[in-house]
Amino acid sequence: MAKPVSIEVWNPHGKYRVVSTKPMPGTRWINLLIEQDCRVEICTQKKTILSVEDIIALIGDKCDGVIGQLTEDWGETLFSALSRAGGKAFSNMAVGYNNVDVNAATKYGVAVGNTPGVLTETTAELAASLSVSAARRIVEADEFMRAGLYDGWLPNLFVGNLLKGQTVGVIGAGRIGSAYARMMVEGFKMNLIYYDLYQATRLEKFVTAYAEFLKANGEQPVTWKRAASMEEVLREADVISLHPILDKTTYHLVNKERLAIMKKEAVLVNCSRGPVIDEVALVEHLKQNPMFRVGLDVFEDEPYMKPGLADLKNAIVVPHIASASKWTREGMATLAALNVLGKIKGYPIWSDPNQVEPFLNKNAPPPAASPSIVNAKALGLPVSRL
Repeated sequence: MAKPVSIEVWNPHGKYRVVSTKPMPGTRWINLLIEQDCRVEICTQKKTILSVEDIIALIGDKCDGVIGQLTEDWGETLFSALSRAGGKAFSNMAVGYNNVDVNAATKYGVAVGNTPGVLTETTAELAASLSVSAARRIVEADEFMRAGLYDGWLPNLFVGNLLKGQTVGVIGAGRIGSAYARMMVEGFKMNLIYYDLYQATRLEKFVTAYAEFLKANGEQPVTWKRAASMEEVLREADVISLHPILDKTTYHLVNKERLAIMKKEAVLVNCSRGPVIDEVALVEHLKQNPMFRVGLDVFEDEPYMKPGLADLKNAIVVPHIASASKWTREGMATLAALNVLGKIKGYPIWSDPNQVEPFLNKNAPPPAASPSIVNAKALGLPVSRL
């Protein structure tokens, strides 16, 4: 029997019981649930990652829905426990759901929500920030300064890479990859090479239009190219940002062999999923190539890093903060809560999970729909006509 976990309760006499496994930013998500007669219980246990046993204790004997986190293992055990408690809804506060066994959820009739459409610009901004920080060696220079080692300007002190006129490579030109590409092309006048199974027509048109603008103003126009392979991007680009989905085809996408074909002074950025990089191979490559630099927001065995990575000056490592802007995190909490609420209230599914602005408008009630349910079709849930 799991030990009880500490909770904070809002609207204790609410008709529906909704549990959040973590405190989440903002209060709008709480208020939206309370307004629809929900009792909201928020786990306040001083524990970064809850165990399956902890979450079972939270679910208890009666629970209508749960808002969970990407660090939790939502599989057969938890979905069967939620189903026994009468629950029909679970939402990850994340766009990804690699931690969720969707088939198990469907088996027990539980709708699984996620939060796309709200992370695009925020994630792209962090990828751009890591690109600039790695290229210009900003973290190294900051540590040097704070250590009191600076005693005057020197010609060779922390010389990094100029981005203007260089080539930015994007692997995975979906919403986030394309947003990142636009930032780097327009912000730093970089040329673009990208690889994606599908043609990024809007991105290509953007770069073409920007090139015409530069040319009209007497500047060197930027260029774009859709690569025939990932290897082509890795060979040609000076800065490469990874934005693929994680599946069996992208596991260890960047391995020892592919690292070897990259430029010796290239910058590699990953804000997608940790396992797309073979981290052991990366550590060895960084050791052998001191001017090769990386910016990592995610890790293969998160929250752990492979041995040696933390000791390398040519690696910038941050703790999975790509979505960590106030607006985005509050938006994610709101969307996750509305996914659960929508299923409890019997609402249909929003027709386009990437068009979430109506749900995030604080000056108007949200639509009577669940923003994003990934197994809606399998459960036979209706689609909203709103």
